[in-house]
Amino acid sequence: MNILVTGSRGQLGTELQKIAATDQKHSWFFTDIDELDITNNEAVKFYFQHNGIEACVNCAAYTAVDKAEDEPEKAMLINAKAVELLADACLEAGALLIHVSTDYVFSGHHFKPYEESHPIEPQSAYGRTKAEGERIVNAHSCRSIIVRTSWLYSAVGINFVKTMMRLGSEKESINVIYDQAGTPTWAFDLAWALVLMLDSDKKDAVKQIYHFSNEGITSWYDFAIEIMEISESKCKVNPIPSSAWPVRTPRPHYSVLSKEKFKTDYKVGIPHWKQSLKKCISEINGQKQPK
Repeated sequence: MNILVTGSRGQLGTELQKIAATDQKHSWFFTDIDELDITNNEAVKFYFQHNGIEACVNCAAYTAVDKAEDEPEKAMLINAKAVELLADACLEAGALLIHVSTDYVFSGHHFKPYEESHPIEPQSAYGRTKAEGERIVNAHSCRSIIVRTSWLYSAVGINFVKTMMRLGSEKESINVIYDQAGTPTWAFDLAWALVLMLDSDKKDAVKQIYHFSNEGITSWYDFAIEIMEISESKCKVNPIPSSAWPVRTPRPHYSVLSKEKFKTDYKVGIPHWKQSLKKCISEINGQKQPK
């Protein structure tokens, strides 16, 4: 297949590039804003036609949660309206659209892992724009797979793991929230899951939604503790409640995603978050990944 990846310089797009570098089966087209403006209808249509695109993995997104409250129109343009243009182009080309979404489409007030069918109830401008992107894809006639994920991190970009490692090398102690639960996701594992979907016969289904994160449940505090231990930092991590760290946009108190549908349909296991965290930190440190 000729596969287009948008947002290719982000965490997920970068990991897909690593996989594509050794892939002999497909032709990959990696674009970011400089190569393809996905908010430009004519540019999107031309790119699909000129390159014979047969599948599109949309990793592009407006992800600045707090800033989205000030720029809801910009967030909506990238997270929803651009998605519609990609869906239109996919329909015209007969291509599959894999659209990456987020745990922020849920309220975060649940008490057990969210299944794909759970009603969405976004609590922020960012969540609402991502939910609108999902609505557009679901209502569209193109073949599509929506993949929701959570707490994404990798060796590139700005993320919780790299921030904790930096602070761990600079400070004697830090405060981290203990009363928000979720599951970290190594971008490489998510990229692997997306490639699995692209290679599967199941991609011919008209509409699907899957959840994917690593296995296990943790809090930001326990996540930080593990990061410090693996990176051998002496920095002390102090647990604090969400109320002691006010932010403009409330974060979900519970955003664990159920992966049972993905594991059943694709008959694979998913690594535990601690296992994947070790591999990522090893990569960040420039060491050989542990087996």
